[in-house]
Amino acid sequence: MTKITITPKKLHGTIQVPPSKSLAHRAIICASLAPGMSRISGIDYSEDIEATIEGMKALGAIIKQEGDTLIIDGSLTLGLGRVQIDAHESGSTLRFLMPLSVVNFSRVRFVGKGKLGQRPLDVYYNIFDKQNIAYLKKDAEHLDLLLNGELHSDIFEVPGNVSSQFISGLLFTLPLLKGDSIIKITTPLESKGYIDLTLDMLERFGIEVINHDYQAFQVRGGQNYKPCDYEVEADFSQAAFYLVADLLGSDITLSNLNMHSSQGDRAILDIMEQMGGEIVETNEGIKVVCDEIKAATIDASQCPDLMPVVSIACGLAKGTSHIINAGRLRIKECDRLKASVEVLNETGIQAIEEPESMTIEGNDHYKSASVSSYNDHRMCMAEAILSTCADGEIIIDDKDCVKKSYPGFFEDFESLGGEYHEC
Repeated sequence: MTKITITPKKLHGTIQVPPSKSLAHRAIICASLAPGMSRISGIDYSEDIEATIEGMKALGAIIKQEGDTLIIDGSLTLGLGRVQIDAHESGSTLRFLMPLSVVNFSRVRFVGKGKLGQRPLDVYYNIFDKQNIAYLKKDAEHLDLLLNGELHSDIFEVPGNVSSQFISGLLFTLPLLKGDSIIKITTPLESKGYIDLTLDMLERFGIEVINHDYQAFQVRGGQNYKPCDYEVEADFSQAAFYLVADLLGSDITLSNLNMHSSQGDRAILDIMEQMGGEIVETNEGIKVVCDEIKAATIDASQCPDLMPVVSIACGLAKGTSHIINAGRLRIKECDRLKASVEVLNETGIQAIEEPESMTIEGNDHYKSASVSSYNDHRMCMAEAILSTCADGEIIIDDKDCVKKSYPGFFEDFESLGGEYHEC
């Protein structure tokens, strides 16, 4: 753990946003399932992406690193007997690879760290019960999970409001099974944008998902992934930190965003406009300008990862803001709903935590405080953005957790004029 003290300063400059973690996970998995050679460029080697790379290697893919490019030979046969996959703290890695690991009869052990073992897996456990796939979770707190069996084509009933990662994990897997399958969504679908990313990536790699209306997905079995070269585009979930900083008075231009992206977290643009920001496109890129931050009611259901930093924007809005449909924030790397309210309260903002929402009374500044990162990358980066509007130093107990998704965040923060020192 590395504690830091940040000196309040507005940020200025132009920056390239790191590539999308969500798209990189998906491209690595699809390339690893495609017989032949694929090149996946624009890789940022965060801890989560390293977990997926090592997981697909454990399942038999040959992956070679050349700078920010992966050369992937997907000529693998799933079901290699006894396999161990270390998901570290990556929920995507765990939920994407669990069904893949039992495409053929296998005995697989998943391990991890942090709070990954506490994140819900009941969707898969219900499927395994139905299909007589044995599973044993050794520890209620930590991830140490044994799977033993083989997945078969079926009608899979999956709730849409727990995590879209379960649906994506099945979408990667079902084309490889011998028969056709259907995924039936049993509750309203949240994070639809992440499903769209999966469907787009599957199509790039030659996989067809038919008759999908977001209530059911029909998947033909016996398909073959096809190799593909792909460059990972910039990540809107990381861009959100800088766009919010702009809304709060910084002057940062983002030079590499795909404004036509299908990423669900592209919703940050709409949220910034809802809160009084104007999206300005220049020859160098895009930025947000704002005369007055407006309070808003923001629906978190389709973009929960944005909410820690959006709550920081709400803290300086004129009036009362509400973040609603935010229950899933509680099952991330930390309880982000509770943590966001605590950080706001500690820095002088009146905020109230409710079961699936938060209410925030705006103020004109943040006060100096010592805050916890909660060992959560998105909380830590949101707190760094908060510091740009504080009346004194902001102390964060651990900056190293940003390695999970954005290892270079604090280097980029400094390049934009941010000042901090380790303490």
